[in-house]
Amino acid sequence: MSAASGSARGTVAVAAALAQRPFVGGHTWFVLQYLLGLRALGWDIVLIDRLELEMCHDARGARCDPERSVNVDYVAHVMSSFGLDDAWTVLVPGGESIGMPRPDVERRIEESAVLLNVMGYLDDAELLGRAPLRAFLDIDPGFGQMWTSLGLHDLFVGHDRFVTVGLNVGRPGCTVPDCGLDWVATLPPVALDHWPVADGGEAFTTVASWRGPFGPVEYGGRTYGLRVHEFRRFIDLPHATGAPFAIALDIDSTDGADIDRLGDSGWTLLDPRNEARDPTAYRGFIQRSGAELTVAKNMYVDTRSGWFSDRSACYLASGKPVLAQDTGFASALPAGEGLLAFETFEDAVAGVEEIAADRARHGRVAREIAEEHLASDRVLGRLLAALGVA
Repeated sequence: MSAASGSARGTVAVAAALAQRPFVGGHTWFVLQYLLGLRALGWDIVLIDRLELEMCHDARGARCDPERSVNVDYVAHVMSSFGLDDAWTVLVPGGESIGMPRPDVERRIEESAVLLNVMGYLDDAELLGRAPLRAFLDIDPGFGQMWTSLGLHDLFVGHDRFVTVGLNVGRPGCTVPDCGLDWVATLPPVALDHWPVADGGEAFTTVASWRGPFGPVEYGGRTYGLRVHEFRRFIDLPHATGAPFAIALDIDSTDGADIDRLGDSGWTLLDPRNEARDPTAYRGFIQRSGAELTVAKNMYVDTRSGWFSDRSACYLASGKPVLAQDTGFASALPAGEGLLAFETFEDAVAGVEEIAADRARHGRVAREIAEEHLASDRVLGRLLAALGVA
């Protein structure tokens, strides 16, 4: 269905970053799962992106006008590839836009059933004010809530409803502050039609950032850290299990000691700019894998947030078993076959051995978990119902 063709259900607007993060295939797929899933449910969709002039560059890395930038080219190519040519806009300074004209954007937002604002990405007060329902979509549970509680930065102001992938936020046992807000928990959706089962593959793989954009947070007398602080605990898994491990890792050269230790421990380090630079490459990397090992950010683990990776959802959909660090996600997902959880190094070793012993069985169950719990029609249908959107 074309976004301009109209539908019986109306419009959902999604504000998220593609132009600011070109050639990051995993993040692109996170956004696409919502757009494609909502379209399959019969909704018209519109993606609202934005750029500042200093972010715009050409293929050589030189500053350029937004219209000529690789940033906008990337958005246009991705959206066209999935039949969403007329369903996007990139806001630029001066009140202008590229793609859908701003007056049309304003109209679509006014007519929308809900605006899903990923991490408060859209901060244009005029456009936000036109939305009848503004839902904040939290994909980094713990950080924003702690910043708000500490009085550092309130991401949530100006929104009506609050959605999080932290499945346990607001529940007993989770130390993420709820900030006095009523949180709607959601699993990551996966558009199954775009993620068929793929045979083959031996290595345990993943795609990850070593540190990411946020620093550790001190809250309640504790320091909540990043993925690096957890990954070091499991770095010797290749040697302990004899299994092949590969990671497409965004890591800075200043982390040279960690790079050396990863190599010495048996990890094959790959460049995500090659392996996962766009949706096709990212999907291919996952579907050539044998299984996933996912290590979570320390923030997610220590708070018992219940975070579950949208990347892991793609592995499961592809029929790839997932060995995931336990964040408390078992409150919403079955763990034991297809999806295995670990807390200690010994748990992780046992999980690798279990998957390797019967990869076919775990692969079948992995797909079943995706179909039963993560399929975009189920996840997004439940989310919209929880938001009161029919």
